[in-house]
Amino acid sequence: MSVPIDPPHLGEPYLLTPGPLTTSLATKQAMLRDWGSWDDDFRAMTLEMRTRLLDMLGEGQDDFDCVPIQGSGTFAVEAMLASFIPRDGKALVLANGAYGKRSVQTLEYLGRDHVVLDKGDYLPPRGEEVAQILADDPAITHVIAIHCETSSGILNPVEEISQVTYAAGRKLLVDSMSAFGAVDLQPSKIRFEALVSSANKCIEGVPGFGFVIARKAELEAAQGRSHSLSLDVHAQWAHMNKTGQWRFTPPTHVVAAFLVALRAHEEEGGVHGRGARYTRNRDVMVEGMRGLGFETLLKDRWLSPIIVTFFCPADEKFDFDRFYQLMKDKGFIIYPGKLTIVDSFRVGCIGQMDEHVMREVVEAAGASLKEMGVMDATPPAIALAERAKLAA
Repeated sequence: MSVPIDPPHLGEPYLLTPGPLTTSLATKQAMLRDWGSWDDDFRAMTLEMRTRLLDMLGEGQDDFDCVPIQGSGTFAVEAMLASFIPRDGKALVLANGAYGKRSVQTLEYLGRDHVVLDKGDYLPPRGEEVAQILADDPAITHVIAIHCETSSGILNPVEEISQVTYAAGRKLLVDSMSAFGAVDLQPSKIRFEALVSSANKCIEGVPGFGFVIARKAELEAAQGRSHSLSLDVHAQWAHMNKTGQWRFTPPTHVVAAFLVALRAHEEEGGVHGRGARYTRNRDVMVEGMRGLGFETLLKDRWLSPIIVTFFCPADEKFDFDRFYQLMKDKGFIIYPGKLTIVDSFRVGCIGQMDEHVMREVVEAAGASLKEMGVMDATPPAIALAERAKLAA
């Protein structure tokens, strides 16, 4: 039987977002002590953190190493792209939302040649499409995939993408920002050269750094590629392995908190245990919201256990800003939608929450609809027509 999760200690709202997210009191309390970034104790903390992250890879982890990068997750994504795609390389970006497009924008800043498979707001990139593009363009050296695209909440099919990428003799880089730690990404099952994630996602730490997990051979080859002093993954890796220290001031309090979160992650059963809780959160919440009349953007096959997109009701009395505030007043902060064609909102499933909290979320949503005078949460016809495209 799982241990009940305590509510936020200060009574603050739950963050139903894909990070930052609701963290445990123990994680927060770990930030009350100061650490010297050069001290042996902190260097031991950094080593433990890197080791624990590598352990999540399972079989095949010996070929990889972990390099933390100060800043937001986007800092780490940029560091990965700049360090592992040669300046004369060419990337295929698989985009079906804001984060694929952000990788495109990053490559434009970096001056790296690239092409884009843009699937719109939510359609998944499929293996056969990727294979055809690679066959037609032998100049492509790398494929960039988003593991979970939080714009829509879709869990992209990285396994089939990996298979066709390596069948064509190319390399895969994975933005697993909001999935790593709760969704399996083991190199023995899905081949990739590097992945990137962040402290404040499925491991339930606080914001302050991201991390790149990459093959040691790729790290060696990355020397001299980066456009940036502070985002040079090879330089950070080489310095850290030589001295045990970060090159520049690390977020010491965030690392201390992350270690507590990592230990809690292991106690919960690692990736499978954490993923099971998030999946249960999603299933309970989706069932309840559908019971209120809401419709999900995605069919069950594509729903991730990270965040779920719902269409806004067609009822003219529904106003998202009002709905947001009513939900916040009841203790839940939800997320605006990012779809361009139809209005939507998102509800996260990750963080220090369990199925009991998700039932309270559904109750709050139902009460908020009543306060707005919305009798029917059915979305407009155009929303269902958009979803039919995905089913096709």
